[in-house]
Amino acid sequence: MRLFMSLFTPINALYVVATPIGHPLDITLRALQVLKGVDVVAAEDTRVTAALLKYHGISASLVSIREHNEKAGAQWLIEALSQGKSVAYVSDAGTPAISDPGAVLVAAAHQAKRQVVPVPGASALTAALSVCGWQGEPHFMGFLAPKGRERLDLLRRIKHNVAISIIYEAPHRILGTLDDLAEACGVQRPMCLAKELTKTHETLVLGTVVEIQAYFAADSKRQQGEFVLLIAPAPASDVNLAGAETMMQVLLTELPRAKAAKLTAKLTGISKEVAYELAL
Repeated sequence: MRLFMSLFTPINALYVVATPIGHPLDITLRALQVLKGVDVVAAEDTRVTAALLKYHGISASLVSIREHNEKAGAQWLIEALSQGKSVAYVSDAGTPAISDPGAVLVAAAHQAKRQVVPVPGASALTAALSVCGWQGEPHFMGFLAPKGRERLDLLRRIKHNVAISIIYEAPHRILGTLDDLAEACGVQRPMCLAKELTKTHETLVLGTVVEIQAYFAADSKRQQGEFVLLIAPAPASDVNLAGAETMMQVLLTELPRAKAAKLTAKLTGISKEVAYELAL
């Protein structure tokens, strides 16, 4: 590995480096190579990154760029790049800019016509998707809005989504989110709960929404940790109904209620009775 590391010569660029989401060995050889060779490592939390670098025997010049100072950090980044320096950016865990800081820095580098180099690796999103056992298009939604209309809109999208919906959730909100999913999607909607991936208490639970709720009800300590929730694609009936609702809204602006219902039923395959209820 020392020979491989010695071959790396950093260029004047921003390296966006993925780091482990838990287990310190889940880091690529290339990431170690970059972190050892760049002039500066910008980190979401220098304490977290310092511990990771120490574990791998790397000493580096660290700069803190967090969510609250990312815009100011972008100015520092452009100045460093203009001086010919090579900079690596890492978040606390996983791939930067995936529900983590980093996007502002990358956008600033692009705007300044500076090279941006991805160094791929660990991500809770892909780790969870790889072990759920489902085939289908993934739809990553990040963290749901905490409340209000935006949250309701996201839940409605999950209800009718023909893809695998993937969200992140924090410990203090996991029970409320499950309640909302039960109301929006029904208690029998299949889902997968991935908790503390690659860490000591890694857990994977597959079941319906109500079964996942029962899992937490059995032991309050199970609420601890960071969660990835995967919700199975919507049944065909839900998808057809979502399309019918959209179509009905358009047709009712031009047609009487009965005609709009009849045409909606014909085009979407739902029953005339359901179509008329939608029209009402």
